[in-house]
Amino acid sequence: MSHLDPYGSIEPRGRDRTAALPAGLPWPDRELEPGGRVRHAYADQSTTTWSPQRYDDTPDDQPTLVPGHPDFERAWADPVSPADSDPPPTVPQPVGVDPRPAGTDPYPVGSDPYPVEGGARPVGAGLSPEVGEPEPTRPPGRWHGRRRPVRGGGSSAGHGRPSRAGRNLPAAIAVGLALGGLIVGSLFFVLEAFLVVLAGAVAIGIGEMVRAVRRADAHSPMTPLIAGGVITVGVAWFSGPDALMLGLLVTLGATALWRLADGLTNLGRDLVAAMLIAVYVPFLAGFAALLAAAPGDGHLRVLVTLVAVVLSDTGGYAAGANFGRHAMAPTISPKKSWEGFVGSVVAAASGSALLLWLLFDVAPWWGALFGVAVSVAAVLGDLGESMIKRDLGIKDMSNLLPGHGGLMDRLDSILFAVPTAYLLLAVFAPVVG
Repeated sequence: MSHLDPYGSIEPRGRDRTAALPAGLPWPDRELEPGGRVRHAYADQSTTTWSPQRYDDTPDDQPTLVPGHPDFERAWADPVSPADSDPPPTVPQPVGVDPRPAGTDPYPVGSDPYPVEGGARPVGAGLSPEVGEPEPTRPPGRWHGRRRPVRGGGSSAGHGRPSRAGRNLPAAIAVGLALGGLIVGSLFFVLEAFLVVLAGAVAIGIGEMVRAVRRADAHSPMTPLIAGGVITVGVAWFSGPDALMLGLLVTLGATALWRLADGLTNLGRDLVAAMLIAVYVPFLAGFAALLAAAPGDGHLRVLVTLVAVVLSDTGGYAAGANFGRHAMAPTISPKKSWEGFVGSVVAAASGSALLLWLLFDVAPWWGALFGVAVSVAAVLGDLGESMIKRDLGIKDMSNLLPGHGGLMDRLDSILFAVPTAYLLLAVFAPVVG
């Protein structure tokens, strides 16, 4: 889903291009360098190097440029003079004749390069407004702010400086405990409630994926995907693996017919994206339904799988934060390290060996192998979603869960782990009856 470089021309651009400029230009020659090259706009300004320490110690005096914000109102508070608000009438000039007096700078410092009529900046000058929202108006006045370097999407973009941790840790812990309590409570008190939780998670995950792939101009129909995904999980719960495959095929067929009704434009791209979503979310999640539906100990099978994934994430975070030195996949997930991966495998193997021995009477070495396989699958699932998000140019699938991002940002490792756990438990602890 990567896009071609829109600037892939073989001709030089910007300061690398030397233009053959004609003589008798209507503006002063001081804007040109010897040889006909256009002088850079900031060539005469002094260069200031801002170190990270100096940047953090310098107070953030750049106001927030958002209409309605107090900084915005104060910045444009001074009224303009009649000469500024009422430009002189335009007099038609002959073609090729510059109307300005000789020696006049065509773009003086502080001038507004866009015309302002009636206090509203025309669409196309800067960022366009959102669809359905009125064009923001600029109060009359002049700008008096002092500019300084801005990192990322800092205050000059209307955003506050991001925290050093990057996440709201208290909110993340609270949300994680709430989700864990919901899953464990449904597993051990009302097992059928776990099917409802799973179906809701599948519906939300499909919705997040459909909205995410629209950034790549892939418009997969959401309604048949959500309906088919919920049905897929339900039939897997009641009828087993064969019904899971049948539910996937029905979902793909219904989605294709729904999309064909909208025409053939970009049909291939939309169907490929729909196939990815149908396999990635409801089909893989259907193995969790298969685990839970096992007679007698289905809730325990889901529990050991989730514990192995949690141990893998926790061990990877602890080892990577303290010993991480070698990047595992720098182009996909720069924060993952090989040291963190070893921590994930060791933590999942140790915990799974103990749990499977206590709950299923499985030999510890088979339990350790189960933990290793689940940990590897969880890491691959995390990397897979990171690759999708990087290709789409997004950080999180949504902002549904404070401190976590979207629900798919929490399901990425679980979706790859449950098929692995289902297959290994079918060998190590076969279902009786």
